[in-house]
Amino acid sequence: MNTVKIDLEESLKKIFGFSKFKGLQKPVIESLLKGDNTFVIMPTGGGKSLCYQLPALIKSGTAIVVSPLIALMKNQVDAIRGISTERGIAHVLNSSLNKGEIAQVKSDIENGITKLLYVAPESLIKEEYIEFLQKQEISFLAIDEAHCISEWGHDFRPEYRNLKSIIEKIADVPIIGLTATATEKVEEDILKNLKMPDATRFKASFNRPNLFYDVRPKTNDVNKDIIRFIRQYEGKSGIIYCLSRKKVEEIAQVLQVNGIKAVPYHAGLDGKTRARHQDMFLMEDIDVVVATIAFGMGIDKPDVRFVIHHDIPKSLESYYQETGRAGRDGGEGYCLAYYAYKDIEKLEKFLSGKPVAEQEIGNALLQEVVAYAETSMSRRKFLLYYFGEEFDEINGDGADMDDNTRNPKTKVEAKENVVKIIQTVKNTNQEYKSKEIINVLIGNSNALLKSRKIDQKDYFGSGKDMSASYWMALIRQVFVAQLLSKEIEQYGVLKLTKKGLDYLENPTSFLMTEDHIYEYDDDENIITKSKGAKTSMDDRLFVLLKDLRKQIGKQKGVPPFVIFQDPSLEDMTLKYPITLKELANIHGVGEGKAKKYGQDFVDLIADYVEEYNIERLDDIIVKSVGTNSGLKLAIIMNTDKKIPLEDIAKSKGLSMEELIDEMESIVFSGTKLDISYCINEMIDEDDQEEIFEYYMDAESDKIDDALEKFDGDFDIEELRLMRIRFISEVGN
Repeated sequence: MNTVKIDLEESLKKIFGFSKFKGLQKPVIESLLKGDNTFVIMPTGGGKSLCYQLPALIKSGTAIVVSPLIALMKNQVDAIRGISTERGIAHVLNSSLNKGEIAQVKSDIENGITKLLYVAPESLIKEEYIEFLQKQEISFLAIDEAHCISEWGHDFRPEYRNLKSIIEKIADVPIIGLTATATEKVEEDILKNLKMPDATRFKASFNRPNLFYDVRPKTNDVNKDIIRFIRQYEGKSGIIYCLSRKKVEEIAQVLQVNGIKAVPYHAGLDGKTRARHQDMFLMEDIDVVVATIAFGMGIDKPDVRFVIHHDIPKSLESYYQETGRAGRDGGEGYCLAYYAYKDIEKLEKFLSGKPVAEQEIGNALLQEVVAYAETSMSRRKFLLYYFGEEFDEINGDGADMDDNTRNPKTKVEAKENVVKIIQTVKNTNQEYKSKEIINVLIGNSNALLKSRKIDQKDYFGSGKDMSASYWMALIRQVFVAQLLSKEIEQYGVLKLTKKGLDYLENPTSFLMTEDHIYEYDDDENIITKSKGAKTSMDDRLFVLLKDLRKQIGKQKGVPPFVIFQDPSLEDMTLKYPITLKELANIHGVGEGKAKKYGQDFVDLIADYVEEYNIERLDDIIVKSVGTNSGLKLAIIMNTDKKIPLEDIAKSKGLSMEELIDEMESIVFSGTKLDISYCINEMIDEDDQEEIFEYYMDAESDKIDDALEKFDGDFDIEELRLMRIRFISEVGN
């Protein structure tokens, strides 16, 4: 055994230039060289690839490496070729090769030149390749990203399920399975599928002490926050993950026009473009790659300094693996994720179309993500516990490297309110989703609750002393604590669990994290944290601006909110615009409104700044990529032509809700929009007049206030469209 060790150390130095092995590398390699089936769980950055590269270069024959990541294959082949005089020492065999290149790969294998053959699982199942490889000397088979075999893994790929039968056809050789992330359930599933329950197992610590974990609420200013963050890392490498290709392209464009060297990377781009973008990142021609979570980067770059999740991933395994791409050289790695429960609901909706078994797995994984995002405990402890590893959050390595431990969050006792939630679900026969349970708690009657006469029950309004956003936040935390569950068949309906019923019988302390009480807009986007967030609004200036708005409203004979809405005034108190050009960049203003109403406001702010000697900060102005302005122009032109709103939405790939969002943005910024033709078909003339008069006399244009006023006579869509018409006609 000692001889093997000496040989290994010498080989490591001679081939790779390293003087010593990292972590578990040496015992893993020894296990494989002995001919044992081997299973390795080694976090990203732990040096997994060397565990099969070194044995492949030592042993006779060709090692087959199965990997789903084309980018990583290319990266590793280039690296192996870089330490050898033989170009054919490593090859890729996948769909990107032409006939001549395939012939060269086969020739090099037959002549004993190729020591490592990287194969995509889709290529390995081809009969012509199986027949060819059966005739060759195969040293062993390595299965990288082995979690893809398991349905409980975060990146399940059905083609991985067939690997064992294909391997048996090719050769009876040792197998090494490797993954960066696997819970105990996934580990057992992998070993069972590969028929190697007796495999020698190696599990490295999942702790990456150099990584800082930070989760922030996803607000409407998320792009601005990302740009501000990246500018702190000028000239350094980073990755931004998004859920959709569309979002990848959009974020990449926003970064580009704001002076950040960024490129998109997703499966929708052709192979050449992906390869070029990858090389630009590796060669540091660009700083940031924006990529889809589903596709996976597979880029082995050691000095990635930050990983940003624009959208929260589908599982903690995905999150852990993707954040693990930061700081692989042991240097700084900042892992920033933006969280909004609305993103979780989108993922839940996507799952609702899948088979029930898949839904159960997907929803279980999603709830772990929610628990991580909303937890107030050490994020490192939470993550390591998820992977079955204990962590000392006081003295452990990297104990203070997350936002929760750096800024401990306030907790409040919520035992009585948890009882109210569970009791309300029970009282309403477990038939409603979260939103309806909240309506019952706060006493907000609607047609559905009236039809069931729930508004007449004694428990109706039992929680009206707290806001809807408070109850939503608490329901999520109660759900994470498994006191409630969601119905699989009836999507989103809340059900009681045994744990929840036990809690009702014997309530115990339930500490709710105050910091996770968010304020939401009409579309359930987080606006800001109600506690703990940076809300450095100048209250004194806000009062002056409100008075001025009221005064101008009286002069013009319009409600104050028609001039500028509250969020616009709040933004003015943060940025102190003193020219019309600066005012046009304020949230919800635009050039039209700035010109029409702005002069008095900028004059007041300029005087205020001078009087109180205020130092104005240069706030980041995010430049638009122009796609939105093009969309807005198209909406204006189509409404001028009186095209039905449903047709406009369909032609632009928008939902009706998204189209209304865009139309609101147009009129709130001061541009006229004539949608009377579609409103006339929806609402009769007398009702229109009633709503119009309401907005004229209202102190606020909040939809919730209008809904309460009309008590179910009109739905949200009708009231939003009437608000658009009102502001367009009266204010613009």
